[in-house]
Amino acid sequence: MKRILILALSTGLLFTSCVSKKKYAELEAQQKKTQDMLNTATVKLNACEADKAAALATIAALEKRVADLKSDKDNLIKSSKELTILTQQGATNLEKSLESLKEKDLKISRLQDALNKKDSVTLALVTSLKKEVGLNDEDIEINVEKGVVFISLSDKVLFKSGSYQLSTRANEILGKVATVINSKPDFEALVEGHTDNVPYSSGVLLDNWDLSVKRSTAVVRKLKELGANPSQLIAAGRGEFVPLVPNTTAENRSTNRRTKIYVLPKIDQFYTMIEEELETLSNEGNGANGGGN
Repeated sequence: MKRILILALSTGLLFTSCVSKKKYAELEAQQKKTQDMLNTATVKLNACEADKAAALATIAALEKRVADLKSDKDNLIKSSKELTILTQQGATNLEKSLESLKEKDLKISRLQDALNKKDSVTLALVTSLKKEVGLNDEDIEINVEKGVVFISLSDKVLFKSGSYQLSTRANEILGKVATVINSKPDFEALVEGHTDNVPYSSGVLLDNWDLSVKRSTAVVRKLKELGANPSQLIAAGRGEFVPLVPNTTAENRSTNRRTKIYVLPKIDQFYTMIEEELETLSNEGNGANGGGN
């Protein structure tokens, strides 16, 4: 009986030992499977974390891009407004410039009209002088110099050599000149005396300059005597200092000895004419501006 009991206990222990090993193997297999699942889950979790970090970085980059685009938009709007203002100002300035150019063109046109009028008067004056004095004498020249009419008379027509006493022929020629001057009350006659470079050494005169002045004043006095208004007469002496040709020959020196009579508009009246034109233009411009308002 005792043996039977011992045998039964041994069998029970052996059976129990077999069951425990089997259970352990199952648990061990289950633990391995669980560990594999945990490892897989860990890998997936790490991958998700990486994806999340990448997504956050992408979101941050997109947000920065959106902010930059918004800033660019604001700058473009500001620039557009500034450009609009500049364009409006430019249009206004351009309009003002065009108005200014129109006014200047009108002024130039008025001045050109005044100059054309002066040229017409000059032409009429040349015609009058040529008609009165004539052109049949090589010692008499009637021409225009820089818009001014002049008559040039050789010294042998008016004076004896080295003298400031007028000749008999001078009365005839200067009488015709006086007639033209009298017909032009708004003009002046500038008489210029010129000599050659041969030193003057006789009489009471100091030099050729003195002689040229004496000759011009002699002509002025004769013009007055012949009826010219003395307020229109001017006397000047240039001496030997404005020669037409070099004083190298007797012929050239004879050419340089001359008296020039410029018949020109009175300077103050010429400027008055210009000022009147400008004043008229200014008044017309102000009237146009007033009408526009």
